[in-house]
Amino acid sequence: MAAAPPAFTDIKFEIVGQIGFIKLNRPKSLNSFGGNLINDVIAAFRYLNEHPDTVFTVLTGEGRFFSAGADVKGFGDTTEYNSIVEKKLSFLSRFTYAIELLRSMIDHRKVFILALNGPAVGGGAAWFPGIADIVLASSTAWMQCPFSALALVPENGSALSFAQHIGIHRANDFLMFGRQLTAQELYDAGMYNRIFESKGDEFQAEVVKFLQGQLDVNDGKSMMEMKRLQNSSIRDQRMVAVVNAVDALAERFVDGAPMRRFADKKALMEKKSKDRVSKL
Repeated sequence: MAAAPPAFTDIKFEIVGQIGFIKLNRPKSLNSFGGNLINDVIAAFRYLNEHPDTVFTVLTGEGRFFSAGADVKGFGDTTEYNSIVEKKLSFLSRFTYAIELLRSMIDHRKVFILALNGPAVGGGAAWFPGIADIVLASSTAWMQCPFSALALVPENGSALSFAQHIGIHRANDFLMFGRQLTAQELYDAGMYNRIFESKGDEFQAEVVKFLQGQLDVNDGKSMMEMKRLQNSSIRDQRMVAVVNAVDALAERFVDGAPMRRFADKKALMEKKSKDRVSKL
């Protein structure tokens, strides 16, 4: 008998038969990565990894968005550092949580189903689709990674994991230029496995029905073994890519480029607001 799951604050967690559900549950902030969300997701993956009965682990979101990603405003920095090394180590310490988050998904023994209930932006788009074993998406689930516009880098190994799914040229276009892609474009590119013409609770119900249908005709351990065979040769590549991405992101902040971009965007927004007021 499995131990009781941990207590969660920012996800909804449920096990239905052989399916474990992890639902990001900060809909008022579009499921951005604040509060205890990341810790809860890691804990849920660890728990389901050892659960004796589940075959599928489903990650989805509450509300109209899957996730708006990280709150980049939280990366501001006014600290005075004694050296570049001290600054680099400070930023590395902020981002190393990503190594355990991605490891918990890369090493997950169960079949990882990403059920994109709605749009995914930034980290919400980059962190999960390339690592998931199967991606099921609502027709509303567009994706966008505006990393270059913010002087950031493709996060958490997504430069590699996206290229493994959709090819280097498509991955470069998506991650370098930050273009918004529709669900149909992502399906055509090979990132999504299936698109459902539904959203909200109806989409969630269709995901359950689809996965239950697979369990009715397919052996769960055989599907899990298929995953192990598929991923065994690329596991270390993906982990190295995560570490490299964390390092590259810290270097961008050492350079100060993201803070300059944030300041420019803030000034532009304030100017537009003043112009609107002056026209009243």
